Amino acid sequence: MTRRSNQSPGLPGLATDLAPAPDLPDGVRHLPGFWSRARQEATVAALRSATDAAPPFRPTMPRTGKPFSVMMTNLGPLGWVSDRNGGYRYQPGHPDTGVPWPPIPEMVMDVWNAVAAYPHPPEACLVNVYDAQARMGLHQDRDENDFDAPVVSISLGDTCRFRIGNTTRGGRTSSLMLQSGDVVVLGGPSRLRYHGVDRILPGTSDLLADWPGLHDGGRLNLTLRRVTKP
Repeated sequence: MTRRSNQSPGLPGLATDLAPAPDLPDGVRHLPGFWSRARQEATVAALRSATDAAPPFRPTMPRTGKPFSVMMTNLGPLGWVSDRNGGYRYQPGHPDTGVPWPPIPEMVMDVWNAVAAYPHPPEACLVNVYDAQARMGLHQDRDENDFDAPVVSISLGDTCRFRIGNTTRGGRTSSLMLQSGDVVVLGGPSRLRYHGVDRILPGTSDLLADWPGLHDGGRLNLTLRRVTKP
C-alpha cells in the first residue's frame, strides 16, 4: 500500500515525509503519492493554458523521420525537440510557431526545489502526452551540458509501467508502476540510466478525462531538466 503523508504547510499539496521506494539503483528515487490530487488538478489546468500558447507537436526521429508515438510540448526558457533536419536539441521556441515556450508553473518548480537537491533551477520542462497506445523506448537523457543536475519526472493521469535500465545498452532492467502524482528522480550515478515507458494502463485515472485528444485514457509526464552549466 502506498504510504500517504502529512503535507508541508509551506508547500501545500507536496508530500514531504515519503520514504523512497526500496530496491532501486543508487541515484534513482521513486516518491509515490508525492503530489496531492488538488495540486494535480491545478497543474493540469495550468498546462491546458500553456498548450494554448505552445500546442503539442509530434517529433520525429533524426535519421529515419519516423514519428514518435507521443505528442509533446515544452515549458521554460528551453525546450527539447527532435526532427530529421536538426536532430535532438534544445531551442528557445516552438518548432512550428517559433513562439517562446510558456514559463514553468510555480507549482511544478516547487517539486524541483523539494527533491532535486541542486542549487540552480531547471531550464526545460518537457511535457509528453501519452494516449493509451503510446510508448517510449529505452533512452538516455544526454542532450544536456550539465549532468550534475538530476532529471525530475512527474506523472499525471493513467498509471504506466516505467522501465529502468543501465548506463549502457543491454543487461537486466527493472520496472516501476507509476501512478498519478508520483515523482521519479534520476541523479548521481543513475543520471544517465536508460529508461522508458512500456505501456499505459487505460482507465486507471480520471484526471485527464477532458484533455483534448485523449479518449481512452492517457498520461502526461513532466520532465524537468537543467540544460546548461551554471
